[in-house]
Amino acid sequence: MLDDFMVRASLAGIGVALAAAPLGCFVVWRRMAYFGDATAHAAVLGVALALTFEMSIFVGTLAVALVMALTVTLLSRRGFAMDTLLGVLAHSALAFGLVAVSFLSGIRLDLMAYLFGDILAVSRGDLVVIWTGAAAVVTLLSWRWSALLTATLNEELAYASRIDPKREQLILTLALAITVAVAIKVVGVLLIAAMLIIPAASARSLARTPESMAVIAAVIGGLSAVAGLRSAFVFDTPAGPTIVCFAALCFVVFSVLGWIRRSMA
Repeated sequence: MLDDFMVRASLAGIGVALAAAPLGCFVVWRRMAYFGDATAHAAVLGVALALTFEMSIFVGTLAVALVMALTVTLLSRRGFAMDTLLGVLAHSALAFGLVAVSFLSGIRLDLMAYLFGDILAVSRGDLVVIWTGAAAVVTLLSWRWSALLTATLNEELAYASRIDPKREQLILTLALAITVAVAIKVVGVLLIAAMLIIPAASARSLARTPESMAVIAAVIGGLSAVAGLRSAFVFDTPAGPTIVCFAALCFVVFSVLGWIRRSMA
């Protein structure tokens, strides 16, 4: 666990947890789980475009994730049923991305690494990108925390407080796109939504305030990353899925503890 690649992997997992935790709380509160899934699936298309035009993977996935998130936001305002819209866009984006990847010639691409993550291959440059993105997400959400909470709780109250819920939705959209772009290297496209939702859902059983829920979610996400990496190292299992498995175990344990606490109250 003290090898350089394990230290880098641990730092990458903690960085993603710090970005995903506060954002995941809003995803849970707003019931946007499928929204995060759709944005993550679009990242495969971003990878293909980045390789085609010889640009940074981070830039390509960020651009496509942002376009997907904005498209969903705009179309949902035009009367489209949200669940149907997200289902169509999520699976279409993933399919187009996989087809686009198949047309790449002369480029060696480990598709499984982008689908399920390759945290053990994280480089120092990747760490800079991950922690810079995490810092940007945390700063953005901290700056707009009060307004985002108000818009989440009640749109009429937000308007009364001179807060534009649509603007706050766009801020969440931007934060989600950044998180997807930095997390794809760690847990992959298919598991990003899990790292957004599961730690936040676990923290919900224990937290008494929105702020404490974000902090607890970050701790759960970080511990899941480190414990998952340790288990993957010992048992020779895929690192990304193992991290998510630990997060799921935390959800079960904390849900039971929360139920016991409520029963005794």
